[in-house]
Amino acid sequence: MATKKSVSALKEADLKGKRVFVRVDLNVPLDDNQNITDDTRVRAAVPTVKYLMNYGAKVILCSHLVIFSFPFFFGSFGDSVKWVACHTFRHKFEVLANWVVVYMALCLGCRRWHKQQATTQQRTPPVGVGPVPSRREADLNRWHKHFCGIFHGRPKGATPKYSLKPLVPRLSEFLGTEVKMANDCIGEEVEKTVAELPEGGVLLLENVRFHKEEEKNDPEFAKQLAALADVYVNDAFGSAHRAHASTEGIAKYVKPAVAGFLMQKELDYLVGAVANPKKPFAAIVGGSKVSTKIGVIESLLAKVDLLLLGGGMIFTFYKAQGYSVGSSLVEEDKLDLANSLMEKAKAKGVSLMLPTDVVIADKFAADAESKVVPANAIPDGWMGLDIGPDSIKTFSEALDKTQTIIWNGPMGVFEFEKFAAGTDAIAKKLAELSEKGVTTIIGGGDSVAAVEKVGLADKMSHISTGGGASLELLEGKPLPGVLALDDA
Repeated sequence: MATKKSVSALKEADLKGKRVFVRVDLNVPLDDNQNITDDTRVRAAVPTVKYLMNYGAKVILCSHLVIFSFPFFFGSFGDSVKWVACHTFRHKFEVLANWVVVYMALCLGCRRWHKQQATTQQRTPPVGVGPVPSRREADLNRWHKHFCGIFHGRPKGATPKYSLKPLVPRLSEFLGTEVKMANDCIGEEVEKTVAELPEGGVLLLENVRFHKEEEKNDPEFAKQLAALADVYVNDAFGSAHRAHASTEGIAKYVKPAVAGFLMQKELDYLVGAVANPKKPFAAIVGGSKVSTKIGVIESLLAKVDLLLLGGGMIFTFYKAQGYSVGSSLVEEDKLDLANSLMEKAKAKGVSLMLPTDVVIADKFAADAESKVVPANAIPDGWMGLDIGPDSIKTFSEALDKTQTIIWNGPMGVFEFEKFAAGTDAIAKKLAELSEKGVTTIIGGGDSVAAVEKVGLADKMSHISTGGGASLELLEGKPLPGVLALDDA
């Protein structure tokens, strides 16, 4: 991937009085009262915005906001919990499927009723939608709300709960200036507001995904966004893998188009470290499924000296070697793939290490009975939920000999304290090695949450803000939002 021009190349002569469109990632979690529960992404946007403000630019911020709602505990726990839970309770899927049909029917009935309300005076809603529901209706209504969160979790038109307005106070606080809020992201009114911005002023556009043309990368919509700007800056690494109007399309119509400081840092670490790492180079890959990490593992096998595997995926590798895995998570259709990856590692001279012992449980629960057993001796009815103490020691000793480490995916079900030891130990080891000058990169997703959980995020060389973008970059895939930027 060619080196991209950075915002740091633009000085006062390039920016003073200019309208600078900055695509940021302000897709932050909000609670039911529209309060920000994690402002990490807001903080990450500050350096680029302040740089532009200091040079007298008129800064126009653009972002999306999507709120997902899942039933049960799915919204709280990571991918490993969700997948293992589904695996554990698979015998209940038939009953669950029947309820899904009921809830989806209710959801559709509700939508049909609301649509009818717009054109008629009907005041008798279907079951579960009435203003004074019975207890059963209230239960159905509650589950309907959860399922609506799944099937309709993305904004469709201008929906208040997806507005970026709740972010204005926090942005204003961090930037030390009053951030203005637009009611839309395109149109004459927005253009007028932009024109009235003072030098060093900041305007936050409304959720760009309120327009369906955004995700379709519609050229006319991209031109409307471009009409607001003289300069384009993409600082939304987390959305760089998506070819949307505000991340890719707009760059065709606004020049210069450059990378913000956050984007540049992500590229320097995730591209630079992988392309030209300090050796020995190690990768730690965890998570629940081999299938979701195939591309990452295959790409890293061509670059690393050491590959450590953990998480739910290891049981597929164990079964491929003929081990007894009890009730552990296994992808039966990926056994040949697991063997193939081990053979590729051997052929390339890569040391691929699997845990030699595991922490097993008699059920999938925080209070489950647990014990440590050899990896090849998991009894029937028990499932592996973490790597064992011997494996932690072996992995740590292997990492002591490295100079660059990339970590993507937890070692176990770290959301349950009893099965968090492996993940916590790896986080602490990387923090220790960082202090000794080893480059440590946390490649997005659950591994970031794990590092933050033990309070060691600031000890790492780099914490990636991109989930899917980080994975695709590690897989060697081109990112549309990056390719669209000017070459350095």
